[in-house]
Amino acid sequence: MNPNISDRFGTWILQDSGKKVHLISMPWPLFNRPSIQLGALKAYLNQSLKHTRVKTKHLYLDVAAAIGYEVYTEISKRTWLSECVYAALLYPQRIDAIEKLFKKEAHKNKVLSKINFRSLIKNTRKVTDDRLGQVDWQEIGLVGFSICLCQLTASLYAARQIKSLSPETLVVAGGSTLANPNCRLYLDGFKQLDAIIVGEGELPLRKLISDLQAHGRIEAVKNVKGVITRHTAKKEKPCFSQLTDFESLPTPDYGDYFNTLKEFPQDRRFFATLPVESSRGCWWQGMAKPNQVKGCAFCNLNMQWNGYRKKAPEKVVDEIDALTNRHQTLSVAFMDNVLPPGNTRTFFSKLAQLGKDLKMFSEIRATTKPDELANMHAAGMHEVQVGIEALSTGLLKKMNKGTTAIQNLAVMRHCEALGLRNLSNLMLYFPSSSEDEVNETLRTIQWARIFRPLKPVSFWLGLGSPIWQDAKRYDIQSTGNHPHYGVLFPKQVTRNVLFPIQAYRGDRMAQRRLWKPVENSLRDWQHYYEDLHQYPQTDPILSFRDGKTFLIIRQRRRGNDPWQHRLTGTSRKIYLFCQVVRPIKRLLNEFKELNEEQLIPFLNMMVDKKLMFTEQGKYLSLAVPTKNQF
Repeated sequence: MNPNISDRFGTWILQDSGKKVHLISMPWPLFNRPSIQLGALKAYLNQSLKHTRVKTKHLYLDVAAAIGYEVYTEISKRTWLSECVYAALLYPQRIDAIEKLFKKEAHKNKVLSKINFRSLIKNTRKVTDDRLGQVDWQEIGLVGFSICLCQLTASLYAARQIKSLSPETLVVAGGSTLANPNCRLYLDGFKQLDAIIVGEGELPLRKLISDLQAHGRIEAVKNVKGVITRHTAKKEKPCFSQLTDFESLPTPDYGDYFNTLKEFPQDRRFFATLPVESSRGCWWQGMAKPNQVKGCAFCNLNMQWNGYRKKAPEKVVDEIDALTNRHQTLSVAFMDNVLPPGNTRTFFSKLAQLGKDLKMFSEIRATTKPDELANMHAAGMHEVQVGIEALSTGLLKKMNKGTTAIQNLAVMRHCEALGLRNLSNLMLYFPSSSEDEVNETLRTIQWARIFRPLKPVSFWLGLGSPIWQDAKRYDIQSTGNHPHYGVLFPKQVTRNVLFPIQAYRGDRMAQRRLWKPVENSLRDWQHYYEDLHQYPQTDPILSFRDGKTFLIIRQRRRGNDPWQHRLTGTSRKIYLFCQVVRPIKRLLNEFKELNEEQLIPFLNMMVDKKLMFTEQGKYLSLAVPTKNQF
């Protein structure tokens, strides 16, 4: 690293230089999709700044191809594994401690437990330095890094290398990792960074580039909303500058990603997934009343935006049509934190009218209705991640999810019925969880295990999340940087910079003990589901066939012949009516020939047989329809 980096800061003259702008995304995003941050910024800047040449570099794609896609994927799944790799390159004097942390985090991983960490570091450094060395950085006036989760140490390493090659090149960083009120601290902690974009990047980056072209020196750039430099960090508070007309954004430009992919040997090429966005921010946050928790209590994923904006369905459909035509691939991933409410029927109906065999992924709310899910599936939705997080209504209330356990079971059921892969999570160790809430979770799992298992994820405290802001409410006594950062970075850095993942003192050990039975139950659920789905065309675990006057329910069992149940007449009608959640009053109104004393025993019998689920006077039939022969 050039020792005079900080002294030479800001000396590069942009005015009339014709120098280029490079936007870089470092490991460890999913390798099989281009960066939507880079694609959106490139398209916007090239449209807005006619005389500025903007290129993007998806360096994570090069690294993935070099170390192997399987190894890359396993590293990218865990934050600490990801950050260890480039931390060892940033601070080689700390490599022993970093290697120890990597091995600790990787010891249960079948792929990574066999990896030689030193060889991994050597290979990663080689491909990174080779790719950076192919660029004449003297021709690059500004380099922008998009830094999201798992990209911090990688971006800092690349920024340092670029500065050592061309100290006059201006290095700007942005992204969700830096979208917090304390982001200015990164400028003090890391001298390779010259400026920080706070929040959304389009407007601040355009204005910064324009001002540099006009004034020539970074020292002369003042009062650019959404930009913090070393000269303004102590004078100005971080503030957002974001698009009001979200519709005006051009279609993302992923050309550089696909050009890189074309250069790979044939055995390293693949059909990439196209990221698209129909909204920014979280509409659920906007539903909060004054003095209420805004959004999910544990979430800090929307700190880079102010409010919620969405595109018209027609525009998103046009973008998907254009991108799939341009890049000749049919896999699409929605990058929205949650799909916009209210227009999903219109949107997916229009998407289906394209007549393309799309394969799509999206995150959705548990309140998504069955007909909406059916429209998504008909348009090509293949996988969803539902914001389930918990199977206890009491715990869901603490998390401020705005949902209940029976709603979560309902959406799991509807996904199973449609054949939608439900890749959802169950959060463990949430602070202030009670024994009753854990027991409720264990109880609900006994009914939920007929559906695709939820993935256990450990609670982690995100900087700026509602729970971080109001820690005492959740039995958290104090917070601070996670101790793993003390392994990755020198003490003077961790002492002065607030990092995204926070540690806390409170009821952590008590929660570990409390949730142990749930851990065991989730493992058994996984094995149970896998045992009963050993063959590709296996029927659902709980399914029914309708005979119009009677209903046959098949209940498959592990190691035993299935149970079969026949419902006739009104019993059949009640069961079919409860394919969506029904309160008892609604049932009594629908089946007036029955009083409550007649209806409740039947419902209780269905619940006892685990054919239905009940909560707070509401009922849900769990079997899914099938046309397969028994």
